[in-house]
Amino acid sequence: MDKTEKAIRKANKKLQAAWGDSLNVRRLADHLVLSGEAPDRVSLVNAGYIAAKASKTVPGCLVNDATVAGEEPPSPIRLPQVSDTTLDGQTPDVLVIGGGIVGCAVARELTRYTPRVLLLEKENDVALHASSRNDGMVHPGVDVMKWTDKYKYNIRGNAMYKDFCAELGVPYRMGGQYLCFPKKVPVFVLHLLTLYWKLFLKVPVRVLTHKKLFALEPDLNPEINACLQFPTAGSVCPYNLTIACAENAIGNGAAVALETAALRMDVADGQITAVHTNRGTIYPKLIINAAGVFSEDVAAMAHDRFFSIHPRRGTNSILDKKFSDSIARDHSSTLFMGAVKGGHTKGGGVIRTIHDNILLGPDAHEDKEKEDFSTTRESVAGMVNKQRRTSQNIQTGQVITYFTGVRAATFEEDFVVRPGLYTKNILHAAGIQSPGLTAAPAIAQTIANWAAMFLGAESRPEFQPERKPIIHTSQLPPEERDRLIRQNPDYGIILCRCEQVSKGEILEALHRPLPCKSVDAVKRRVRAGMGRCQGGFCGPLVAKIIAQDLGIPLCEVLKNGAGSEILLGSSKELLLAQEVTAG
Repeated sequence: MDKTEKAIRKANKKLQAAWGDSLNVRRLADHLVLSGEAPDRVSLVNAGYIAAKASKTVPGCLVNDATVAGEEPPSPIRLPQVSDTTLDGQTPDVLVIGGGIVGCAVARELTRYTPRVLLLEKENDVALHASSRNDGMVHPGVDVMKWTDKYKYNIRGNAMYKDFCAELGVPYRMGGQYLCFPKKVPVFVLHLLTLYWKLFLKVPVRVLTHKKLFALEPDLNPEINACLQFPTAGSVCPYNLTIACAENAIGNGAAVALETAALRMDVADGQITAVHTNRGTIYPKLIINAAGVFSEDVAAMAHDRFFSIHPRRGTNSILDKKFSDSIARDHSSTLFMGAVKGGHTKGGGVIRTIHDNILLGPDAHEDKEKEDFSTTRESVAGMVNKQRRTSQNIQTGQVITYFTGVRAATFEEDFVVRPGLYTKNILHAAGIQSPGLTAAPAIAQTIANWAAMFLGAESRPEFQPERKPIIHTSQLPPEERDRLIRQNPDYGIILCRCEQVSKGEILEALHRPLPCKSVDAVKRRVRAGMGRCQGGFCGPLVAKIIAQDLGIPLCEVLKNGAGSEILLGSSKELLLAQEVTAG
């Protein structure tokens, strides 16, 4: 009996002890498969964790074919409404599937070697799933296990972030992370804990005693005694960074096809020969799978299914800026984790974002759905109550908005960054959850290097790593701002009072290399509508500018994607009547 058979037998004994004969794991070629029926979603995930331990003995991972008793199948993927032949017959060197931070960073890095890169994103903009629905934290490597891909790419990515963001013109702040502990944890224990991170994980850390900590953060819960400070933690705007990667990739010759989904693939002799989309059939030499929660679906299309994703939902809340300094006064710090009864809990903290809002979250709930972004009252209230253990000044009434993201977790709880197992011309960047934002530049570098070897490509001397960002007038010195307004008076017309966004910035966002055609797309680029009123004042003005710039009726302007027209029903009818009368 080899080690794989022993591991499978051990896993099946545990499965049987917990759930009888309803679940089992077996080997299929070079990966493992979990089969059967679990009584509930949590049991299924726990069974997956047990089975995944045996997958360490095979080249692949765990594929889940088990179901939950009485549970309806998950909803099908939401596909674009557009259907045409725009991309039919294209032959890129590399086809990247997925426009999140990893996909866009990979596309940008690939253009160091070839401009013949095509990125597909099924939504009407990049960064609409996990890459815009996270806390924006650049992790120092506190809670990742050594010898995992998470650890490897987190440490490398963290070290790359300063230069990565500087090249792309994206604000980045390395302010550190506080990991707080209650009074019942002696300070000498914290000093012992630092040895684990310093010596084993190679993560810089120091102890802040009660006096030093409260000198920086006087509004912390008095029950907190001391903390560990990790200085290499940072903060970035995740969707701005994703957009910047996409724009820089386009500037270096790549193409981005929005509202484009991979529907199926032709595979022969272990090689993908064609990718069929809603916009035509594409014939790439190499495919990069960066499809987030749908990465296992792409792998299945490619006849390379050797891992599975179990979706994990998490909700974040954003507080009004006016409360920021009463909760987190240390402006250099980006995050501090609250202590709860004997330690800290995984998933969720109090974070000062790069834009100086306070963010609470996320929580974590296992779900069957991959595109369920709904938010519950219980999630918001639960996170507020939890984080009051960090700062008692946090109140539900301070929340101005909230959002939910879905993480692409594997049962191994690790990234899948590797060449295909059964198919030759595919590279996977899958199972990317936290710290995926931190790891993105390192993952992109690795994937691009593998792609270059596959293609036999050399570095391009004409590659330009730098990207010119959108001008934000509120961040300019007074003299420079005055000079800009004299050159272009649109920069002196403030449309978003909460975030001080000018008409000039909105027009600039509409004319960037990556298409920007909705109110939310403008919001992600220049923050118009991100403030306390959440677009109540500036939203209609932004919609009007979009209508004028695109030459379309106001009633056709979208809030986000297809079917999200700003004006519906009686409002739309009234506008049409006014336009007819004016005509």
